[in-house]
Amino acid sequence: MRPITTSLDARLPHAYVPKGMNNYRNCTLCPRECRVDRCCGPSGFCGQSADLRLAWAGLHFGEEPSISGEKGSGTIFFPGCTLKCSFCQNYQLSHHGFGRPISIGELARIMVRLQREGAENINLVSGSHFTHSIVEAIGQAKKEGLSLPIVWNSSGYESIDTLEMLFEQVDIFLPDLKTLDQELSEELFKCGDYPEVAAEALKEIATRKEERRVGGKLKQGMIVRHLVLPGHLESSLQVLSWFKEALYDKCLLSLMFQYTPVSPLKPMGSLNRRVNRAEYEAVLGYLERLNIERGFIQELEAEQDVLPGFEKGNPFPLALAKPLWLGVADAAADAAADAAADGSSDRRI
Repeated sequence: MRPITTSLDARLPHAYVPKGMNNYRNCTLCPRECRVDRCCGPSGFCGQSADLRLAWAGLHFGEEPSISGEKGSGTIFFPGCTLKCSFCQNYQLSHHGFGRPISIGELARIMVRLQREGAENINLVSGSHFTHSIVEAIGQAKKEGLSLPIVWNSSGYESIDTLEMLFEQVDIFLPDLKTLDQELSEELFKCGDYPEVAAEALKEIATRKEERRVGGKLKQGMIVRHLVLPGHLESSLQVLSWFKEALYDKCLLSLMFQYTPVSPLKPMGSLNRRVNRAEYEAVLGYLERLNIERGFIQELEAEQDVLPGFEKGNPFPLALAKPLWLGVADAAADAAADAAADGSSDRRI
């Protein structure tokens, strides 16, 4: 990604327990409020039980420059999802629940190890349905010496109550703003209230996390991501207009063009192709007319398969990631992760 332009570390007592913490017996962690007892096994929309599970952890170099930095983002992927978009590139996690169980203590130790490996931050991807366990793990990790900024990387479909659990632990929010079109939201992820919920969540985050940098590195704040979808140009223009009016002076924008058809999810219509040059230029032209100058723009690249394969030992090319923990329950895979973590594949893109 290339920059457009870019012009407290919260720490808690180790015994801190957020007030009103949801447990998993009557789960209302996400706005769907399934109210199922996840302690009895996988249930609810996310398809996850109360047992914490993980899919992959390691250094990732493909995020925005403010997140990846020079040494990589300490990224941790969780299985399951509260949205399950029909075009999700991580469908093996969101739709199929790929991953394996892990204890809260193990997760804390992974965070600390990522810090030792040189990570710029701890980047938690799609963890909303495990919020209770993740908050506890962060507390344990801080007790063991974790001092990196915590990044919450999500779909933007967040309840205010769950955000309240996170605000004192999370430093940087990295939410999607997929669409503000209710009909499109219902069509693509069976979630007609996404536009209203996401807009409210992002405005709340913006009021609570003012941008803060140290030595040019983002230590606190929010980057709003928008993935441009082929054939849905009006939806993207609507998002950009809203961002300019509601959030522009409060956070950064990350405009992405990496959409890739996911064959196993049987994409239909325009979603069966990539964004074309005309759509790319139209979005950039509108961005310029709105005078949005703070954030990042992803280049429109030649067609290539960028879909991660989480069933492999490492789902990402070595140039993009350095694995530390794998969701493949196999001794050989774990050995491969250790070997890669000890090797010299740490390259910034």
